[in-house]
Amino acid sequence: MTYETEDRIQLTLARHTGFTLDVDLSIAPGVTVLFGPSGCGKTTVLRSAAGLEKARGFVRVAGNTWQDDARGIFVPTYARRIGYVFQEASLFDHLNVRDNLRYGLKRISDKDGEKRLDDAVELLGIGHLLDRRTSELSGGERQRCAIARSLAIKPTALFMDEPLAALDHARRLEIMPWIDRLKTELKLPVLYVTHSEEEVMRLADRLAVIENGRLLESGPVAETWLHQMQKKGRSASRSVLVMGEVVERDAAWGLMKVESAGASFWVRDTKCALGSAVRLIVCADDVSLSVQKPSQTSIQNVFSCRITSISDGADASRKVAEVRAGGTVILSELTARAVHELNLQPGMDIWAQVKTIAVH
Repeated sequence: MTYETEDRIQLTLARHTGFTLDVDLSIAPGVTVLFGPSGCGKTTVLRSAAGLEKARGFVRVAGNTWQDDARGIFVPTYARRIGYVFQEASLFDHLNVRDNLRYGLKRISDKDGEKRLDDAVELLGIGHLLDRRTSELSGGERQRCAIARSLAIKPTALFMDEPLAALDHARRLEIMPWIDRLKTELKLPVLYVTHSEEEVMRLADRLAVIENGRLLESGPVAETWLHQMQKKGRSASRSVLVMGEVVERDAAWGLMKVESAGASFWVRDTKCALGSAVRLIVCADDVSLSVQKPSQTSIQNVFSCRITSISDGADASRKVAEVRAGGTVILSELTARAVHELNLQPGMDIWAQVKTIAVH
């Protein structure tokens, strides 16, 4: 394997507690989410890649080789130019927001530091907060300030360790669009740790699934997430991520049409511009199947597809069918009796129905 030409994190670590880490992960531009349950090793990967914890292996991010044990290379954390955002905002309460942001510039001596700071303030929408004390900020505002501070140093990469975990659901919804914006506009490689399915489906470009210190799977988020849903236990609910583009708007009824690879969905209008790339979350229990094309139905999303597999559901009364329409794959959870009565089989052409109000 040749590491010199690709961005990669390859780490091994053994602790006296019995925990072992063994991860070999390729990195691509955009947001790579490290996903898994608490204690599985996600933060250890992040800290080791940042040089905060010493593991053995190889680390190359954004074209910079920070560690290569085979060649005796280990760049200390302060020289890696990483923007690191922790679960807690870690702001200095004796300083106002402006001085908190400027504190990060003390690490470097770049002449354009103030300009970058201004850009970060604009990007995160915190200009109106600059003169406030940090004690006066909401949790979401504090975290946006922490992200802006990490960007002021002109990082080559941004590491985020469960940055929304300390926030309630409303504050998480408030800050996720800002994270979306910074990944789109700055085009930094972002390594993001979470155990939240919602954050994975909203933010990830690539997904790396970690369990017990091992990398189970990594790849494009929609494909990798589908694989994880297929492997889920029988008692778990299932949802898939569909990537699409806004192609039409029906302002009279507050709807917009999203075209994916082989299927289209009418969804509630979120005021996205035509041509915008969007993500749809489709839950298996919101998808029904019909052997004939439905007519005179209230369901707005009806399209032809083919059954690719049928597996057991939450209990003996349920089944989960995977169906494909071109490059779009969704899941349908239905009763075992319906599968029997309709004689549903893999390879069978079928019609899928998805409620507009059920698609997020």
